[in-house]
Amino acid sequence: MTQLHLIDTIGPFFRGYERRVINWSKIPWDHAGRQGAAWWEQVCRDLNVLARQAASWGFNAASIDDVAHLALHDLIEPEVRQRIQRYRTEMQRCFAVLKHAGLDIHVTMDVFSATPWLLKSLRIAHKSPNDYLAELLDRFFIDFPEVAGVIVRIGESDGKDVKDDFHSQLVIKTPDDAREFLLALLPVFEKHGRRLIFRTWTVGAYPIGDLMWHRDTFARVFEGITSPALVVSMKYGESDFFRYLPLNRNFFRTPLPKIVELQTRREYEGCGEYPSPVGWLYEEYARELRQAENVIGCMVWCQTGGWVPFRRLAFLDPEAVWTDLNTFVTIRIMKDGALVEDAVRDFAKERRLGDADALLELLRLADECVRELLYIEEYARQKLFFRRVRIPPMLQVYWGNIFVSHSLRRLLRYFVRDADAALRSARRCLDNLDRMIPLAERAGVPVADIEYMRDTFRLLALAREYYFAEDAPDIESRLLAAKAAYKTKYAKRGLRARYRIKTDFKPLLLNPRYLAWAVQFLMRRQRGYRVVDRMIILNGLSLIYRLIAARKPMLIPGFASKSAMGVDVVFK
Repeated sequence: MTQLHLIDTIGPFFRGYERRVINWSKIPWDHAGRQGAAWWEQVCRDLNVLARQAASWGFNAASIDDVAHLALHDLIEPEVRQRIQRYRTEMQRCFAVLKHAGLDIHVTMDVFSATPWLLKSLRIAHKSPNDYLAELLDRFFIDFPEVAGVIVRIGESDGKDVKDDFHSQLVIKTPDDAREFLLALLPVFEKHGRRLIFRTWTVGAYPIGDLMWHRDTFARVFEGITSPALVVSMKYGESDFFRYLPLNRNFFRTPLPKIVELQTRREYEGCGEYPSPVGWLYEEYARELRQAENVIGCMVWCQTGGWVPFRRLAFLDPEAVWTDLNTFVTIRIMKDGALVEDAVRDFAKERRLGDADALLELLRLADECVRELLYIEEYARQKLFFRRVRIPPMLQVYWGNIFVSHSLRRLLRYFVRDADAALRSARRCLDNLDRMIPLAERAGVPVADIEYMRDTFRLLALAREYYFAEDAPDIESRLLAAKAAYKTKYAKRGLRARYRIKTDFKPLLLNPRYLAWAVQFLMRRQRGYRVVDRMIILNGLSLIYRLIAARKPMLIPGFASKSAMGVDVVFK
């Protein structure tokens, strides 16, 4: 099968989108629908810049949103069909830009996106989502012959903040559901000679929720399917785009064509506001993937992902240099087998930066800071599962928030036994950050970004001291003073794109012994399910959570209940 190197292209659609925290999961259609001709002209100009640059670096395909807002069906209400017609007119111009640049177009699709009217119409017509989607895509492929394929997401739906005609929901709940979906839809793709890219990404909801890492679930979905239209798309690890994750072993468990999903605008690592190099991480994955059968390429997310205030647009904003650098290095590694060092030097030459050796040294130091101060290495290296989810290797930083709390302190002290090592690595990283400023000057990259990284990581180092130091009686006051100074400094500069520091020093009234029992009961260090998981955690805990959420909603943290899909999805 032809090699496939996809790049996402949603960045231009966020021009003028003035929200403090932006949902970067897909095009904000409510925003796009309010724009006039001048805005759409700017989108096309931006897409032209992005597409030509990406194609020159070696990408041959683009991902762009989304089937629900572009496909017509008689069951969709008339006023929504009118809005779809306008989107189709504008998006066909966007497609032409991508096609002219040499990128094959792949449109994303959530299963299942619908309006309330459409859901009601399907019930009245006794039509299943699979039947509806087969009809919808059959017509969609006729209307859009320039579209090469569709990228399907079945394990995550729209966040709670999405206000739109369409809202997606999870309808594929079991491996059998996923298999039935593929068997129903693949004939449509084969008929039209298009590609169905099926993402195994899930957030742990329902029995399908462990598809991305559980070998039996994976086998039940794909075993025996041999369609020439199918490509399986997997994130590189068993969780989201974090470090310290081994390569997903499902790459070695099917002969089907596969692509690996990589992220260069690191949604949990500052989103390109400071350097968070991925080259050495991806170089290691690329070496391992050479042993897997039928890996035909990669899908690189350079803008998509996360609920954050950070807003630099890859390929378009000069300030997005760190994301652009990651993207350039990633495609060179995955497509050409280049070494990180050679790719960085080539990028420095193309962008007419300064001393490439200084840039490489800066990136090495930044890589160490991210691995050892943004993460806590001893915790991050532990394999932990809760229900159907591999627990992220980062607890204290999530998207645009840094959490410093007594409860987190208790938890981290349980998992991290070598506190001295954690404190020493923090001090070493602060020294790295001081060394990075003169290197940035020599390399010709933004010194202000390194200063911002230093300010942010100093807060992380103070938080590390709060978590693990035994002789820091004034640490709470120092943290609050540093938090206030950080907020004031970046507010004065008019920068909304900064981390929010959330502190809570209220003691957790739970005996450490009981905390240990709770952790051992709820979490496991193996992929396979224990007897207690099958008997209580997977089913009984769902009922307990629903009762707590209904009767004592104040016990569910606001951030957890309102962010993205909400924490309740993990208990489905």
